[in-house]
Amino acid sequence: MKKTPVFLDSLVTDMLRLRAICPFSWRVFQFRPISCEPLIIQMNKCTDEEQIFDFIERNKAILSEKQVGCAFDMLWKLQKQKTSLLKNVEDVRDHPQFLTLHNLATNKFKLMNDDTLVNVLHITQQFAGESHDPLVEALVTEAWRRLERFDIKLLSEFSSCLADQRLYFSPLMGKIADIVHRNLETTQDLSSLSVLMVNISSLISRHFQQQLVNKTELLFDTIDSSEVNVATRITRFLRNIKYCYQPLLEKCNNVFLSNVDQLDLDSISKILRLYKFLQFNSFEFIMMAKKKLTEMIPLCNHPASFVKLFVTLGPIAGPEEKKQLKSTLLLMSEDLTGEQALAVLRAMEDMESRNSHLIKRVTSVLHKHLDSYKPLELLKITQALTFLHFQRKEFSAKLRELLLSYLKISFKPTEVSFLVYAISLLPSPHLDEVGISRIEAVLPQCDLNNLSSFATSVLRWIQCDHMYLDSITGKQLKLLQKLDHYGRQRLQHSNSLDLLWEELKYVRGNTFPESLLEETIATLQHFVDEINYINVVEIASFISNTDYLSTLLLDRIASVAVQQIEKIHPFTILAIILPFSTLNYDPPQRDEFFGTCVQHLNSYLGILDPLMLVYLGFSLATLQYFPEDLLKSIFNIEFLSRLDSQLEILSSSLSARVQFHLMELNRSICLECPEFQIPWFHDRFCQQYNKDFECILDKRKKPLPYGSHNTALGQLPEMPWEPNTEIVGSRLPPGAERIALEFLDSKSFCRNIPHMKGKFAMKKRHLEILGYRVIQISQFEWNSMALSTKDARMDYLRERIFGEVKS
Repeated sequence: MKKTPVFLDSLVTDMLRLRAICPFSWRVFQFRPISCEPLIIQMNKCTDEEQIFDFIERNKAILSEKQVGCAFDMLWKLQKQKTSLLKNVEDVRDHPQFLTLHNLATNKFKLMNDDTLVNVLHITQQFAGESHDPLVEALVTEAWRRLERFDIKLLSEFSSCLADQRLYFSPLMGKIADIVHRNLETTQDLSSLSVLMVNISSLISRHFQQQLVNKTELLFDTIDSSEVNVATRITRFLRNIKYCYQPLLEKCNNVFLSNVDQLDLDSISKILRLYKFLQFNSFEFIMMAKKKLTEMIPLCNHPASFVKLFVTLGPIAGPEEKKQLKSTLLLMSEDLTGEQALAVLRAMEDMESRNSHLIKRVTSVLHKHLDSYKPLELLKITQALTFLHFQRKEFSAKLRELLLSYLKISFKPTEVSFLVYAISLLPSPHLDEVGISRIEAVLPQCDLNNLSSFATSVLRWIQCDHMYLDSITGKQLKLLQKLDHYGRQRLQHSNSLDLLWEELKYVRGNTFPESLLEETIATLQHFVDEINYINVVEIASFISNTDYLSTLLLDRIASVAVQQIEKIHPFTILAIILPFSTLNYDPPQRDEFFGTCVQHLNSYLGILDPLMLVYLGFSLATLQYFPEDLLKSIFNIEFLSRLDSQLEILSSSLSARVQFHLMELNRSICLECPEFQIPWFHDRFCQQYNKDFECILDKRKKPLPYGSHNTALGQLPEMPWEPNTEIVGSRLPPGAERIALEFLDSKSFCRNIPHMKGKFAMKKRHLEILGYRVIQISQFEWNSMALSTKDARMDYLRERIFGEVKS
């Protein structure tokens, strides 16, 4: 047997003696030569990345899993303290000692506690350069294994890590949604819950969505009024589930208003985008945002920050601010990236700004980057340039070429539908056989929204494509028939209103082909008993857009409003009344229905959005319903001053529509309710009505010379009027009468029956009050076979105007 060297015997003896004397110190010496605490204190004293990396290099052999987590934490804290221009994520990631830290984490992650594990995952993702980092995958797998023991705060942080990887539809996110659902009743932390709500929103059922909304409403008052981030996440959740839930949005809006001084450009931009998507109007927030953003104009001198300011402030800016924004952007236009140029173009569309010089500069940048845009971005470019009336042959040709190239390789129904729609907006909207076959290939997978979009595009081709009338239109008509077939098929297979509504909510009823719209209304009527306070507003809005009069659906809407008014938010009352106004329909319980709706609104008149109040007053006026308190709250100096302020931030077209409706409402009240003693705020407008033709007949039905009687309505009596005051007739010779002739096209009537719509019925009513005998001739009658010759039409006019019947 070989003898052991003496020096080894001596060494072993010394080590054993030392271990016997101080076993604890021996264990520390062997595995942890220095305690955790001093190392972490040393790391916390580091002031830059180099110091941390030096520390890692010196101590890499002895760092514990806790110290590894601390090193990651320190590196990320240093990044967060820097401005965006000074961040150096790539430099940190490429440092040799970061790789060392990365390897240490790979070896020690199973020893990490739950908090450290998730935190290291989050920070590793922020620094990750590769799309599939092995450490990230290992950390996610380990977190999945521990998932059930995570508390709600840690669960929310882990869900955000998955969201950063775009794993919204993964089984793991589904597992998180299940955990949230099981523990929802006992959850009290709204901050963490709001993070989870945003991250799981793509996976959850409508019922679960409603449970989360109810829980959020219950917990909202438990959070601090300064919690802007929580309010923003709740608004994002509502955007994600496409639910404009007014009570929660108002609470979030109050948080934003209370903390407006803390909001920066990014926050304001995000909130306004969310509001726009949800169609939630907050005049107060917009005015405060406008003031704060205007103050930023001189401070934003970098293209990236100025473009964001232009996009956010532009649509709500006043004339002077818009001028300043455009002039500054012109100076920066050559430095814009492709992404920035697209953002500017879309903002100009929202602003209705047709500044030719700026459009030319922006489109030159767009043209340079056109090949790099994705299909959806090409659609946005096409829509904006069409709206701004921009026409340049070379640009349109290139745009069309790109859209067609994407169409030939696209297989997703939604993508195919918006590519086809974009092509239909171009000067040459026709498609070749390859394009048509691409549409036909995806039709079986299309939902009603896709089918509606295709139908709109095909109808546009048929109207515009006269050059290809013989060869193409026949195929397009066949395509319309197929669209109709698949649309009917989807409607007939619908088994609940909720599922049907998921497809219909973004369909504009006026774009549906006639037969498909009829089938849609029939399907809605089949589910009429499922209309309730939750969906009544959406259903009413859809019907308003269809111009289709279904008394069964409208009666149900009125019944739901009367019976469940306390569950309906007051700010949605306009949407409920609108189809009745548009379609000129009085439900059986007319007075109870309108009275209930108005009563529900009365206590909110002082805070109701001015724009909404004008539209509400006008809608009720078309129905001959004039609630005095509501109308007097509109026609007073304080309200009109608020309205003027709001009109300044609206687009020019919307502002003009609001003013026109206000003037029409003013005229309606003065003519139909003189006892309210509301003055002619718009004197000249109220005294005039556009008519297709008018004449004056004497008592023998003979025309009178118009010159001596063309003072229109003459001088109106002093206000207030007395009931039944004659305005026009008293100015004419005894027995004479004014005739107003109105030709009514198809837009004057409901889409399914020849029933006159509300505003046209109101016009007839007003002309009669003003002393006219009104003769309305519909295009159905005028274009009928009975009136197909000139002689027949002349005889018809003589009979209607003079009462002459040809023998």
